[in-house]
Amino acid sequence: MEPITFQPLYMTRVWGGREFERAYGRRLPEAHTPYGESWEIVDRENEQSLVDEGPMAGAALHELWMRHRQDLFGAGYEAHARFPVLIKILDARDDLSIQVHPRADHAVPNAEPKTEMWFIADCDPGAKLYAGLKRGVTRTDFERALADGSVAACVHAISPRPGDSIFIPSGRLHAIGAGFLIHEIQQNSDTTYRVFDWNRAGLDGNPRQLHIEESLANIDFNDIEPAIDAPRVGCLADCPWFKTERIRLQAGGTLANPEPEKFSIVMVIDGILNSADGRRFEKGRTLLLPRGVTPLKAMAGTDLLQITVP
Repeated sequence: MEPITFQPLYMTRVWGGREFERAYGRRLPEAHTPYGESWEIVDRENEQSLVDEGPMAGAALHELWMRHRQDLFGAGYEAHARFPVLIKILDARDDLSIQVHPRADHAVPNAEPKTEMWFIADCDPGAKLYAGLKRGVTRTDFERALADGSVAACVHAISPRPGDSIFIPSGRLHAIGAGFLIHEIQQNSDTTYRVFDWNRAGLDGNPRQLHIEESLANIDFNDIEPAIDAPRVGCLADCPWFKTERIRLQAGGTLANPEPEKFSIVMVIDGILNSADGRRFEKGRTLLLPRGVTPLKAMAGTDLLQITVP
């Protein structure tokens, strides 16, 4: 077994930019278009990761999940109709909307609960993340701010540094500010409720849709001023849907799956990994390590995220 890699799916966003070219040397589909998201690994009805090379080239992730689940991914995932996580890289050149993801106990019909985490790969000095509410803000205060356009003053702002991370449980009010390159690990969901979009127009020139009623039903108004996680090696997030660990390897160090009979996902933050079949994975690459993968070798000091699914 060798690593499986996929063609990224690039998503245009009003707040996006061209950092995938600068930071990772990627070739984007169209010149001058603002791309805000690279969907690295995804299995959804209308968005599919396709294997980009090797004997399975062209195969969709959903096909691998349905036809080769135990061989490639391991046992214990029978309850998942689709691959259970969605892996993205985000390029935020402008502020994202202030938003919330559905809570399992408050979701409207057909809405998918979503818990996620962010790893800060890079950010501009002074760039801000928004998470939770400022101390003293009540639901009444928040509804008043919706009416007068002052929502931003209610949300807790954080100034992180590269290497920091933060966990975003469903129900947490949040937004990514301008100037971030972020690795995002999340449940396989694409439901977002926008509560405030900085009074700006979308790419079509019209204001983007807001979801005020749904947002108010799902925001955790007891979530007050959550802290950013300090940069460290080891477990960054551990929840029922995924576990993310940050690992640093010295040159010559090896990497395999934490549980040999189950898969993992690796995002290379910096450095170089080589596979036994001679492929080279550098900064910005995302790869799926199937069950029983032959260990990869670090060719230099290498910093990476490794994601597993319980």
